[in-house]
Order: sequence, then C-alpha cells, then structure tokens
Amino acid sequence: MQIEVSTDHNVDGNDELIRRLKAEVHDDLTRFSDRLTRVEVHLGDENAAKSGAADKRCTLEARPAGQPPVAVTNHAATLDEACRGALHKLENLLERRFGRLDNR
Repeated sequence: MQIEVSTDHNVDGNDELIRRLKAEVHDDLTRFSDRLTRVEVHLGDENAAKSGAADKRCTLEARPAGQPPVAVTNHAATLDEACRGALHKLENLLERRFGRLDNR
C-alpha cells in the first residue's frame, strides 16, 4: 500500500508532518493493506491565516485493487483532529465495503 501526502499552499507540509501522517495511516489501515493499492492524504486550511472553528481539512482517498476509489473528508480545528476523524471515517467505510464483498 502506497501512501502519498499533499498539502495546499496554506499548510506547511514539513517532513515531520508527512512522516507522522504516513505512519498513522499505515498503522490504522494495515489490516486492509493487501486490498489497497494507494491511499492519498490531502491536507488543507480553508481560511488560511484567519482562525475558525473547523477550518482544517483532511481528505483521504483510498484506491482498492480492482474497484473504484473511495474518499472521505473531515473538518476540525487542527490538522491532527481532522486526520484522525477522516481516518475513522475511512476505516468504517472500508469495513462496510469489504465486509459486503466478503459476505457474497
């Protein structure tokens, strides 16, 4: 499973942030790793320098082998919270999708 991280121009995509996110995505989705070819993490700050309640965005796009890609988005006050929420949503979505396929 390949993991790619991209940021918009309002987010500092430093090496530490990218390394940490890749490790977190890998750890949380490791049980699906044989079924996923790639996971893309897209980070954004929708208000740029302005503050806001939920202006940080994390979109995760997973590409299951032989199936159409799926994506989830989560907004939160911090990038870490946005990513944790998006990972939780993606885990639930993949569990439902692969569970249905396995039950056929």
